[in-house]
Amino acid sequence: MNRTQLSQLAVFAAVAAHRSFRAAGKELSIAPSAVSHAVSSLEESLGVRLLARTTRSVLPTEEGQALLQRLAPALEEIDIALEDTLATRGRPAGTLRITAPRFASDLLMAPRLGDFLNTYPDITLEIANEDGFSDIVKDGYDAGIRLEESIEGDMIAVKVSPDIRTVIAGSPAYFERNPKPQHPRDLVHHRCIKRRFTDGSLYRWEFEKDGRELIVAIDGPLIVIEDRLAVLAAVNGAGLAYLFDIRVQQELADGKLIRVLEDWCPPYPGFCIYYPSRRQMRPALRAFIDFFKYTGP
Repeated sequence: MNRTQLSQLAVFAAVAAHRSFRAAGKELSIAPSAVSHAVSSLEESLGVRLLARTTRSVLPTEEGQALLQRLAPALEEIDIALEDTLATRGRPAGTLRITAPRFASDLLMAPRLGDFLNTYPDITLEIANEDGFSDIVKDGYDAGIRLEESIEGDMIAVKVSPDIRTVIAGSPAYFERNPKPQHPRDLVHHRCIKRRFTDGSLYRWEFEKDGRELIVAIDGPLIVIEDRLAVLAAVNGAGLAYLFDIRVQQELADGKLIRVLEDWCPPYPGFCIYYPSRRQMRPALRAFIDFFKYTGP
């Protein structure tokens, strides 16, 4: 393999990861036309089609996927070697791909991203907001952020938030028109703001008290995908919302929302950064984890 083919393989891997020539070119700082030429030249030299191209997407062919599975570890080792070299000079570097729910990005990362990137100017962060659980190895992420209880046992998890509690809350105006529920079953008589995940499923309203778990089938005229809209709708009297306490601390403190059924919402482990236990720790990922890990009680 010559140096040109090595470069072409790196371009191919970037296109496959981003599913886009333009995004790959942006990552590699080359023109989309140069990306396309590199992939075409690689396909021609190998005599096999590696990417299936349509007007809307770029996906690896069966042969391309097989090559990626063997290629990815080798490219990762090269990246780690280069990053380790920089790290010996006190400069963690490289691109980190992180998957996290949008509101976790908003609340846990966004307020500190400027400080992190100023501290580590040679690190590039790519953050993908996804509600569902992602196979970070298969999807090419370095790490993910999810609730601790949803992380697979073969992953290493590091806390990035304190323990959290769910909150059932409505506005003062809503409770002027409706009695406060005294038991989760009372929610069937209330307008509840439902939340739909990107996979189409609806978020379940789960409760626990004295070791007893209860799931309530709620109903209401509003279904949202993002929790930000649920908060705004609840503040403006549209109904009751089911949220994490860290998401509505300010609204509760300001009296814009009133909390109910608090004794049915016990604390449970919060959010963690997770990554594969079998993967060698990149200096950039170590820097990211050390910066964002939760250090409170």
